[in-house]
Amino acid sequence: MKNKASLSIIFLTVFIDLMGFGILIPILPTFASKDLGISDFGIGLIVAIYSLMQFFFNPLLGRISDRIGRRPVILVTQLLTVASYLMFSFSNSFLILFLSRLLAGLGGSNIGVAQAYIADITSKEERSKGMGIIGAAFGLGFVFGPLIGALLSKYGYHIAGYGSAAFSFLAFVFALFMLPESNQFKKTETKFQFRLFDLSYTKKIIAHPTLGFVIILFFIIIFSMANIYGTFALLGYKVYHFTDQQTGLLFGISGIIGASIQGGFMRILSNKFSYRNLVLAGSFFMMIGLGFLPYGVNFLGVAIVISILSIGTGILQPTILSMISRYAPENEQGSVLGINQSFSAFARVLGPLWGGFAYDFFGYQFPFLTGAAFTFFTFLLAYFLLKSERLPETKNV
Repeated sequence: MKNKASLSIIFLTVFIDLMGFGILIPILPTFASKDLGISDFGIGLIVAIYSLMQFFFNPLLGRISDRIGRRPVILVTQLLTVASYLMFSFSNSFLILFLSRLLAGLGGSNIGVAQAYIADITSKEERSKGMGIIGAAFGLGFVFGPLIGALLSKYGYHIAGYGSAAFSFLAFVFALFMLPESNQFKKTETKFQFRLFDLSYTKKIIAHPTLGFVIILFFIIIFSMANIYGTFALLGYKVYHFTDQQTGLLFGISGIIGASIQGGFMRILSNKFSYRNLVLAGSFFMMIGLGFLPYGVNFLGVAIVISILSIGTGILQPTILSMISRYAPENEQGSVLGINQSFSAFARVLGPLWGGFAYDFFGYQFPFLTGAAFTFFTFLLAYFLLKSERLPETKNV
């Protein structure tokens, strides 16, 4: 790595921030359903608005970070996240809960900036390892966050909101004093145009034969996974009759496995296997995991299935992010990764909307089977198209 100290700091910053995010994820659907009486489709809307905000603001924040640096963008968005969690604690209606998730989505639109930070401090050859490390921060955040959330929810859902706010504020303080600037290619010499969504630049990136194809792959993968964002907790609550603590434990198991894959095993896998083979393997595990989630029978069965799913996502996400960053210009990492995060955010809008609709009107199995079907489509695309000259089977060394 070019800068191991900076890598450790961004890891800790993202990890602490994601603990705050992870506290709410497993309890948000049950809180909305039990305490506020919101319908399953309404829960899908609440989950979706978070990602809709990211769809619009990820590219903008990526462009801003290319111009003024990553650090100030990360700091401001963390403060917005703190405010959103405090609003959650006072939610007593659909509207307030909806607005709290809208603000959280704006604050959470720094994901592409964090990924660009990793790209700034790693070489192209080491990029998948760097993306794996930030993926591990996400995974560990989802280990401890849901467990803490399940514990705090015993004392009231508003207490869980305060806990999330506290962790995000801690991440802000840590970044304020410890996180150095990473962007050495600031575009201060050019005039900045404030566009919420730069359609012409987006078309240019999607038209790129390599970047466009890989961004589409990532979109399909995220959509497949997003089908269960608002429905997995409902599946546990309504079908398997899990407690909040059991659901939190399942999220914790998923996070441990995902963090282990991305933070440790990706170093080995990326040196031994091509991008194509890693995408094929990840798609296969993810397809099996999604397809069998509604047929897990009991807690042990669901734990095994979600472990398989976590292996797949743990392989896929850092691999594809590394591919995108590898082919993006060095001085446009924030912009390109921001566009990718925008498309993945749109997938997180469509996924929960379809997942909530399918759960309500077709049955609890359908969101998971939809995800499995689209992941199988990803497997086919990787099998047939990653062989082409457009995307050579490059070894990730």
